[in-house]
Amino acid sequence: MIIGLTYDLRSDYLKEGYSEEETAEFDRDSTIEAIETTLQQLGYQTDRIGHVKHLIHRLEKGDRWDLVFNICEGMHGIGREAQVPALLDVFRIPYTFSDPLVLALTLHKGMTKRVVRDCGIPTPDFAIIEKIEDVAAISMSFPLFVKPNAEGTGKGINALSRVNAHGELSVICSDLLQRYPSGLLVEEYLPGREFTVGILGSGAESYAVGIMEIVYKKEDANDIYSYQTKSDYLKAVQYVVPGKEISDQCIALALKTWRVLGCLDGGRVDIRVDRHGIPNFIEVNPLAGLDKVHSDLPILAYMHGYDFERVIHEIMVSARKRYGL
Repeated sequence: MIIGLTYDLRSDYLKEGYSEEETAEFDRDSTIEAIETTLQQLGYQTDRIGHVKHLIHRLEKGDRWDLVFNICEGMHGIGREAQVPALLDVFRIPYTFSDPLVLALTLHKGMTKRVVRDCGIPTPDFAIIEKIEDVAAISMSFPLFVKPNAEGTGKGINALSRVNAHGELSVICSDLLQRYPSGLLVEEYLPGREFTVGILGSGAESYAVGIMEIVYKKEDANDIYSYQTKSDYLKAVQYVVPGKEISDQCIALALKTWRVLGCLDGGRVDIRVDRHGIPNFIEVNPLAGLDKVHSDLPILAYMHGYDFERVIHEIMVSARKRYGL
């Protein structure tokens, strides 16, 4: 079976002049090497394709694959994560992970929360800011949390993201809108514990590979899982396996969210506990990072007895089963 690999290589974009933060979601060379090597160890023949423009070129040449292992994040537009799956659908080429609808929806944090909330899943109250004038209509109780509406990897999040008054809110929204014109998400800040749940599989057969709690070290007083924190997680946080009671609650919420949204094959659901001790949905990542050292999904999988090869194997099993391969 020939497996094509679609991905955005961080080093390529850095050479073109993009910044470290702009390329934060893209993959290291070592990540692609690890995925490719693991697929080969599992018995697959691999073919590196690259990003969406490379895929277009290869398709125009007439190249085809039995299945594509797709981890492309895309560079531009609210539908950037959906571009590769949409192209592959046109040519009826199977691929791993979620379809264009799911990837377009979940990149928009506000729309995702609307769907999740409509399905009875707890999530903090929120508003979408598309222009600075929208800030005046915010009537939620402070403190609030502000982040880009369509970014991942903690981009645009820092110590100033938690705000306590309208004046602060206007300042940070004005700054972020200049950097992230696709809009912002403002939501109630939840003061409780923070978790991420790793999920493998699709639909009713999806299951939690594990859960880990993000515990901030004393020297990190911000208690915010920012881009900087994720980049230097060994110094800033500890990852621990929480107790059974809270784990069961978080896993149940994560699986319900995963299935409601129609996510496929593998990813993560981020959860935070509110002031009443109730776990709330924060975000879903249906294209979770797969760096063996730095990404949350492999890290939590290791904590629960899954090595990297097993994670990749389970993703492939799920995708092949969906397509009857």
